[in-house]
Amino acid sequence: MLDLQYICDHQDEVEANCQNRGVKVDLNRLVELADERRSLITDVGELRREQNEVSGSIRSASAEERPAIVERGKQLKVQVAEQESRLKVVEEEVADLQGQVPNLTHPEAPIGSEDEFTIVREWGKKPAFDFKPLDHVEIAAKLDIIDFEAGSRVAGHGFYYLKNEAVLLELALVQYAVQKVMSRGFTLFTTPDLARDEVLQGIGFLPRGPEAQIYSVENTDLSLVATAEITLGGMLKDQVVDVETLPLKVAGISHCFRTEAGAHGKATRGIYRVHQFTKVEMFAFTGPNSEDSESVHKEIVALEEEIFQGLGIPYRVIDTPTGDLGGPAYRKFDLEAWMPGRGENGEYGEVTSASNCTDYQARRLKIRCRSKESKGTQFVQTLNGTAISVARAMIAVLENNQQADGSVVIPEVLRPWVGKDVIAR
Repeated sequence: MLDLQYICDHQDEVEANCQNRGVKVDLNRLVELADERRSLITDVGELRREQNEVSGSIRSASAEERPAIVERGKQLKVQVAEQESRLKVVEEEVADLQGQVPNLTHPEAPIGSEDEFTIVREWGKKPAFDFKPLDHVEIAAKLDIIDFEAGSRVAGHGFYYLKNEAVLLELALVQYAVQKVMSRGFTLFTTPDLARDEVLQGIGFLPRGPEAQIYSVENTDLSLVATAEITLGGMLKDQVVDVETLPLKVAGISHCFRTEAGAHGKATRGIYRVHQFTKVEMFAFTGPNSEDSESVHKEIVALEEEIFQGLGIPYRVIDTPTGDLGGPAYRKFDLEAWMPGRGENGEYGEVTSASNCTDYQARRLKIRCRSKESKGTQFVQTLNGTAISVARAMIAVLENNQQADGSVVIPEVLRPWVGKDVIAR
């Protein structure tokens, strides 16, 4: 979240940023509550100081003075309780409103709705087929590698079984991504599939409520994770680290679970938008300087590009507009792969994203760093990026490498793990 004092001191700037992101927050109410909170803290402090003085004077008071002093002590006890009760209510409302305020936005990020992105660069040559290309659902049916009907029978729409070579392809994509991130100094983890709601909220997800994209476990404070960003970022919750150990780069293999509430249309066909998938996620903790986080942000995007260049998949990198940044991201670059079977003549589809969240998540999770050169502590900055989201990467591999006879050529970098060059029925 943003610092409360910063919001109060820069209300106009924060208001404009909220408007650019399409977020409605009652900042006037938040500033009023912040003032009241400050006043209540002062009042409680003064009352407690007087309470201590009264308590200390009882022993030395005369018999005549003591009843009045005792009575004053009782009055102060009631007043302290009343003010502390009001302070608790105010602080809860402050926390709620403050948590709704999105991060600030990089000055170069495009302003507008989700369709008003900027194309940063494109890579690769789109395949030219001498036949009408199939989408991944049709390819999978011909090759008998994905069973949608069984998935629907067992768990409902949006679930599926990978089968035969698709299983090997998933394992290959994970292994390929893992080797890439490890070679760049990321420490590898497998992470829990569940996390406490306070961790999800710290990362910026809404674990409960009608608009939640999260599956929550009834009668617990646990929810299924939508991404390993949640569990990787939560690793250092409430911790203080030495700034000399930063940047700390980690990567996690996890299942991801999303309700995809409100999803509709062609995006729900096949495995592009599903309720469960496997992903290799990158996460980084950097020092408190924006130069550090921006440098790591570039590194993460470059690694995402390297992974898809190795797969031979044409893609474009977009600078995400303010209306599609989400709450935590200061700036976000998406990598969209060319998918020949998507739409009438092929379309780009998002396969990775890389976000610089500055200190927004760290402030919510209370992750700090200390330096020998300065007193006290500062919040770290956090970043995240997709190495491989298996379902969407698989779509791109199947559709870009399909052949006229219905077979699919396996990218050379994946062949050691798939064990073959071509998938054929």
